[in-house]
Amino acid sequence: MTQHAPITWLDDEPPARLSGGTTWGMPFPRGTVRGAEELSVLDASGEAINAQTWPLATWPDGSLKWAGLAVGATDQPSAAYSVTTNKGTAHPPSEHDGGPAAAVERSPEVTVTETEESVTVSTGTLEMVLPRSGPTLFSTLTRFSPLTRDGSVVAKDGRLVSLLQTGLSEGAGSTTRQGFTGHVMSVTVEQHGPVRAVVRLEGRHRADLGEREWLPFTIRFYLYAGARSIRMMHSFIWDGEADTDFLAGLGVQFSVPLESELHDRHVRIAGADGGFLVEAVRGLTGLRRDPGEAVRQAQIAGEPTPPPTEWSPLVSQRLHLIPSWNDYTLTQLSADGFELRKRTAPGHGWVGISGGTRSSGFCSLSDLRGGFGVGVRDFWQSHPGQLDIRGAATAEATMTAWLFSPEAQPMDLRFYHDGLGQDTFEEQLEGLEITYEDYEPGFGNPTGIGRTHELTLFAYDATPSTESLAADALSASTPALLQPSPEYLHAAGVFGDWSPVDRSTPTRAELEDKLDFLFDFYQGQTEQRRWYGFWNYGDVMHTYDSDRHVWRYDVGGYAWDNSELSPDLWLWYMYLRSGRADVFRFAEAMTRHTGEVDVYHLGPWRGLGSRHNVQHWGCSAKQLRISTPAYRRFYYYLTADERTGDLLTELVDSDQNFLGLDPVRKVRPDADTYRPDRGALGVGLGTDWGSLAATWLTDWERTGNPRSRDRLLGTMADIGALKYGFLTGEALYDLDKGRFDAGREAISVSHLSAVFGLVEICSELISLVPDESFENAWLQYCRLFLASPEQQAAEVGQPLAGIYLTQAHSRLTAYAAARLESPDLAELAWAGFAEGGENLNHAEAFTLKKILPPYVLQPVDEAPTVSTNDTAQFGLALIQNLALIGGALPGEEVPAS
Repeated sequence: MTQHAPITWLDDEPPARLSGGTTWGMPFPRGTVRGAEELSVLDASGEAINAQTWPLATWPDGSLKWAGLAVGATDQPSAAYSVTTNKGTAHPPSEHDGGPAAAVERSPEVTVTETEESVTVSTGTLEMVLPRSGPTLFSTLTRFSPLTRDGSVVAKDGRLVSLLQTGLSEGAGSTTRQGFTGHVMSVTVEQHGPVRAVVRLEGRHRADLGEREWLPFTIRFYLYAGARSIRMMHSFIWDGEADTDFLAGLGVQFSVPLESELHDRHVRIAGADGGFLVEAVRGLTGLRRDPGEAVRQAQIAGEPTPPPTEWSPLVSQRLHLIPSWNDYTLTQLSADGFELRKRTAPGHGWVGISGGTRSSGFCSLSDLRGGFGVGVRDFWQSHPGQLDIRGAATAEATMTAWLFSPEAQPMDLRFYHDGLGQDTFEEQLEGLEITYEDYEPGFGNPTGIGRTHELTLFAYDATPSTESLAADALSASTPALLQPSPEYLHAAGVFGDWSPVDRSTPTRAELEDKLDFLFDFYQGQTEQRRWYGFWNYGDVMHTYDSDRHVWRYDVGGYAWDNSELSPDLWLWYMYLRSGRADVFRFAEAMTRHTGEVDVYHLGPWRGLGSRHNVQHWGCSAKQLRISTPAYRRFYYYLTADERTGDLLTELVDSDQNFLGLDPVRKVRPDADTYRPDRGALGVGLGTDWGSLAATWLTDWERTGNPRSRDRLLGTMADIGALKYGFLTGEALYDLDKGRFDAGREAISVSHLSAVFGLVEICSELISLVPDESFENAWLQYCRLFLASPEQQAAEVGQPLAGIYLTQAHSRLTAYAAARLESPDLAELAWAGFAEGGENLNHAEAFTLKKILPPYVLQPVDEAPTVSTNDTAQFGLALIQNLALIGGALPGEEVPAS
């Protein structure tokens, strides 16, 4: 049996060329595919192409659930592809660690050669040599000519550089800066090809003078068959002291050999909107004397100029009097402006070239023998950034892609206030009442947060045309990605309760319009409010201040959202059902941010995230509800991204955190007697267990880890055995056994329990593994949350307190309605959706109001009653209600069964 699954480009149109290959992930229905070796990739004509496949996750029965797939570089990417599953005719297993290849051609292939000293990767077009340790990321990058097969080293001695400043001077005073270089401590080949090779480097920055080490980093290089570009993922963890350490620069630096005459060396730097600076190190245009049209045209085109003997002697005899431009710099210090300048040599003044709005973050340097380029993704969005070329008039230039510009104000991660006298829990709870900030001394500490950047390295065998470079800059800033359709993803049965966009009736169309309005509003607010910057890009704000016409960026817990009430989930379900590229990239940026910046990756809070705050790390609530894999696994499975896989792996033992930090220490009713005990840890059955369940489920699916499987299935059984199931609120957890004490008899319900991924995870678990008692416990919670107090008392002996967020919880009622086939519950769910959500249950909420200067800094759109809490839960409730009980939508006929 052969099945064909269509795969299309995320941006609908294929890229002009695929210079570096691409990777994506896709699911398969339970029981249909035995393993990744059964998969083949076909182009639009039905021809099999070279591809590499590997498992990402399995179903409980052992069949393939998610696979990673990769195809190599090509100058003519197909308009679409399909993936076939050939049962009984599988390709034989590959000898390569990266998984089998559905290969019909044997060339080109990626080859990896490992020695004790280095790792060498060849794509057939490029060769990169990576030392096993030391201050260089790679020693040489060689480009082979497609005609002569001769190789030229286009870049060498790739390295990480950083600058540490000892303090900040305000007014008169002085500070010092110390240089650091990243030292590689380990190199691991994670995939060996034949289509895709992945090499992981780990290390720390080491002082150029002195012994200090800091800023642990992880780098991955991705090399594809036939590629002439290399993807580079750089992640680092902040481990400095915020009060004394000020990062003044962080970059990736490369040496670029040059041999040609200065007038045959070419600088290309991207500006805004696809524009480029196009210059030679020694310019031959615009001179008082004309070298000749052929000379000028060749130089502008980046082609070899005719021999000087063919020029006008009025120019050729005076070449030494034409300045050569040695150094170039582009700075992007804000989201709104870049500046570009150059100079002839150190010690001489800079000459301004031009400026503009938003550089795409690409530059190249080349001569007749070849060249090198680098593009930084999200360059202006993640400002301050900078691109430097130094020594372009020498035999060996230096190119630096600064991820944090040394010309910006140094990075200041100090906490933003002095504590305001909040030295006790009582005072801190009072602060929570006024600014919604959960402050605690020492907890506004950034040590352990992280950041990831994506770069693309380009190797050229000559100076490319400007049009070709513009295509490279675009591919670096907006990488091409293949994806399955919403219909296919839905049919595969992944990610719980959702359905593709359906506008088949006026009522459904109106609801879809509301979902689109909310997404478009947040996308617009990101631009209008400039939610950009090194530590901020990807996040959104929590709550609006209609008096000042600003989001509450400076009011405690109302500022950065940090995943509060699951906007991550809302965005990913928006993407799953629509396939929209703009939604995907918005969700991607949020996943990158919330998984890196809002979560601790080392130190005492490793594996925990920080609640919403003026600073992403400022809140004292360090909890699993922020770090939960429920928010990251969408991106991991859809892209097979190894860095996101790292973040998921970090959390495998996150239940250990309850031994060191009680998440409800300030409000615990039994605070006088409760002490963390590894045999009896208080773990909430809502946000806490939901996060643990997402962790264990994801790890079990990815790795088959029996520890994760047993803790997941065991605690599910324990919840089912509790007298009041999920209504119990909290159970005592034995860390060593991975089980709950099922003897507790109590009722404690929180409106927050289900709104951080618990709903979605429980739905998946019930469909994955049979556990009748667990299902009954969850159905009881879903039935009773919005039931009348009388119904609640009749079933459990008392009405439930803490019943808020009615609109959000309508999807729980909808789940019970669908599972129990109850029209009454379906009616209650839609009524709860319509009546709840006080800020999003009226037409004015979906109407924009324009506010103009002088009342704001610049024109902005307002939707004053919209908040991120309400938006995320409105979106999730509507998406899941439509999927579960769409047939009972008020005003529509129920379809015949």
